[in-house]
Amino acid sequence: MAKIEAKLAELGYTLPPPPPPAGNYLPATRSGNIMWLAGVGSRGPDGTPIVGKLGSDLTAEQGYEAAQRCALNLLARMKAELGDLDSVGRILKVVGMVNSSPEFGEQARVVDGASDLFVALFGDRGRHARSAPGMGALPGGNAVIVECVIEVDQG
Repeated sequence: MAKIEAKLAELGYTLPPPPPPAGNYLPATRSGNIMWLAGVGSRGPDGTPIVGKLGSDLTAEQGYEAAQRCALNLLARMKAELGDLDSVGRILKVVGMVNSSPEFGEQARVVDGASDLFVALFGDRGRHARSAPGMGALPGGNAVIVECVIEVDQG
């Protein structure tokens, strides 16, 4: 088993099937050794969407778990595109969009769910630049959508 996937299993996670695109776009595009992964919504372990607004329907802790699930979906897409997760050289940028009620201000804490998982798996190669904006609505009522940009290891 590949190193990153072994570490994922040690942490108690399994990769879901990679989610298909929800519209007319590619799940990933690549130029040289840089890959952009399209945003994925928050889905529970059984594939059920995690929906609702942070601050009114969901707590920051529930949002953290939703963002973590987004990261797992992104990892599944990375594996589908690259063949294995050991080909990920670095996580460069993460954007986590949080479906937020107007008074909710813990978007950064929510998106830490994705960031913390990437760092736990990849160490310093998982540290990244990030944006975590609050949104008035997200497609399908998703609680969180996360996208990222990665560097592909050329070795």
